[in-house]
Amino acid sequence: MKVLLLSLYHPELVRGGAQQVCYELFGALKAKPDVEPVLLCAVDPAFERLYKTGARITGFDGRPNEFLFLSRDYDDFWHKTPSRLLIESYVEFLLSVQPDVVHFHHFLLFGADLVTVTRRTLPSARIVFTLHEFIPICAERGQMVRRTDGAQCDHAGPVRCHQCQPEHGPERFFLREQWIKRHFEAVDLFTTPSRFMIDLYARWGLEPARLAHVPNGQKNRAASRLPDPPRAKRNRFGFFGQLIDHKGVHVLLEAVDQLRREGFTDFTVELNGDNISAATSAHRELIDDYLERETERPPGERLVAMNGSYEVAQLRQRMARVDWCVAPSVWKEAFALVISEAWMFGRPVICSDLGAMAERVRHEWNGLLFNAGDAAALAATIRRACTEPGLWQSLSRRIEPPASDDAMADDFLKLYR
Repeated sequence: MKVLLLSLYHPELVRGGAQQVCYELFGALKAKPDVEPVLLCAVDPAFERLYKTGARITGFDGRPNEFLFLSRDYDDFWHKTPSRLLIESYVEFLLSVQPDVVHFHHFLLFGADLVTVTRRTLPSARIVFTLHEFIPICAERGQMVRRTDGAQCDHAGPVRCHQCQPEHGPERFFLREQWIKRHFEAVDLFTTPSRFMIDLYARWGLEPARLAHVPNGQKNRAASRLPDPPRAKRNRFGFFGQLIDHKGVHVLLEAVDQLRREGFTDFTVELNGDNISAATSAHRELIDDYLERETERPPGERLVAMNGSYEVAQLRQRMARVDWCVAPSVWKEAFALVISEAWMFGRPVICSDLGAMAERVRHEWNGLLFNAGDAAALAATIRRACTEPGLWQSLSRRIEPPASDDAMADDFLKLYR
């Protein structure tokens, strides 16, 4: 069986959950007998040094079966590829690879229209599409958060979407939905990494019979849980992930300030992440100003430290520095890969009560939930985590290892077949 995996970015170029999961699947499938995976990762002109004159699809770093789709002039409202030459190159690539299964992990930078192109080019191939977020439903970066007031959104509609993006008339949102759904007709099966997404996409209009739940797998980079020598305090907190607006770093920093005002400072917070260039200018300025003020404090009064970006191989070392992982996202995370990363090392998670986070973390069983976007609630949870005797131990010992990349590959192979 030959499987073509299409990913938004390569995880070694841009970190992100969807591309990391796709790459984990690619690696796990390579270890399976009688399976040949091929990886095609879309990139944008920000990586212009990777673009070769006249090329539209090229190899990646000399690695077998790893390729880059050199996207150009992508239309991120309609989600289409305007370049005829790029589409022709994609068709040539499909005919050259001749995959039995084409598994989309995104259409961003490819275009929703390439799903239909795939069906027309390979009429007998099976097409699988993993929904890693809500871009098909929500034009507001797929986050389903209202631009008007920051409230959570549970459905789309022409007028409702127009309120978030008044630069587009209601009829454009109606046509956008029809455009994406028309191309989705070519998909044999959709998968979601969390169960709540199935109901959401079914309400949007996808047939429930074409929706399946497959949890994201995680390559086990730890031979065992991190050793936990007895410590009198469990007061070290860590944020891991992208430093973009909807990941909620600002909520965590507000919670730190709240605790400072209350006179509670017996804790530390470490920020581990990158992609801050993808955040809004206001968000970047907020984080930069906060960290600058923090470094101006005397060493003994500093509560927040920035560790910067990290490679996946460094995760074990970074996790060893903290007791708790904080995931303060202000959108409905589709899976929250950081939860799996924390669990792999036996670290309880403190996270927002939204989406997959609330589905995966059981409050007061294997982690703690707080009201999303509520800095005061997060501050109270941090104080509780620092001061309640035995809380960390009881939560940590109930943590079960996350699904492995091998188990995820087996689940998808069953669906492919």
